Amino acid sequence: MAPACLLRVCSLLCAWSVVTGHPCSLNHQGWADCKGKSLLHAPSSLPSNITGLDLSFNSLVVPRHGTLLMHFPSLRSLNLSSNALLALSPAVFSNLGTLHVLDLSSCSIAYLHTDTFKGLENLHTLLLRNNSLQELEVPSFLMLKALFHLDLRHNALVSVDTLSLQLMDAVPQVQLEGNPWVCDCTVHPLQQWLQRRQAVQVTCASPPGLRGREVAALDSQDLGCWMKQRFPRGVSTAQQITVTHSNTTTPPAGKGGRSWPYLVGFLVAAIGISILIALAAKCKLFHKNFASYRHRPLPETSSIRGSPMEDGSGWDRGSSGRGACESHPMPGAADLQAEDDDGFIEDNYIQPSEQLPEEEERESHLSI
Repeated sequence: MAPACLLRVCSLLCAWSVVTGHPCSLNHQGWADCKGKSLLHAPSSLPSNITGLDLSFNSLVVPRHGTLLMHFPSLRSLNLSSNALLALSPAVFSNLGTLHVLDLSSCSIAYLHTDTFKGLENLHTLLLRNNSLQELEVPSFLMLKALFHLDLRHNALVSVDTLSLQLMDAVPQVQLEGNPWVCDCTVHPLQQWLQRRQAVQVTCASPPGLRGREVAALDSQDLGCWMKQRFPRGVSTAQQITVTHSNTTTPPAGKGGRSWPYLVGFLVAAIGISILIALAAKCKLFHKNFASYRHRPLPETSSIRGSPMEDGSGWDRGSSGRGACESHPMPGAADLQAEDDDGFIEDNYIQPSEQLPEEEERESHLSI
């Protein structure tokens, strides 16, 4: 039963091609071969239920708006290689939701719009080899959730940013050979990515000293930069990459010498704080010394009454003491004032708190 159905489908397709007169050939598996027919557009006379279409080596014109193939929603494989497509408009394949394989090799594509592959949620294989891509637009691949094989060989890629590599981590098979990789510090994310995947045959194109060497086999010294060796867990790849050119001796214009103002400010602040502390300590010591010199002169009554030594020797001896005092009369107040003109008794300053007990003691002796 099944062979009979296949033969019937094949006969219908062959009859359709004969009737319509399109240049493409059809097989019993629903594949239309329109290779090298100098076509500007896909033949509209082809059956709409075909699953495969080969339009390679033609002169297809990509519409600026709308989709490229409006009449073939059941396509699972599409070959557009070797057409001068140059640039693909946004959502040009949006009506091909069942497409699994898309071949865009050798189409001179230099730029991919963000929405170029919009609607290709089921795309499994994307072939972009032999084009002129100089950089990868990260959003272009965000919608390709089912992508398994990505071919980027022989383009004009010189470096790949960390975010693009993180997105390509979700693609099991990625081919990057044949690109003119510049092996300096900017290629370090790619080097780590290739080492994790154990990829080979991705070689440097420049500088001349590294030409032909595998990128994955290089180290930070070969790349002319130094890297941090240890990173805490949870730190992203973008945060880990901290590169500094070792052959650069002068800072870039407008960006160098930013550290010395902070150093000068720190020194000025330290000196100012030291001066303030010294002034505060000196003022405190000055007030302390000034307070210790706040003494009072002796009143005249204390000077006239005599010294404690005279009081102790005169009253204990009695009458004999009186005779001695008569033979040596006590100097008067004028003599004492002349002898000690400044009002102090030598260097022994009498504090105000000590003056009252001494006066009371002398008064008690006099009363006796």
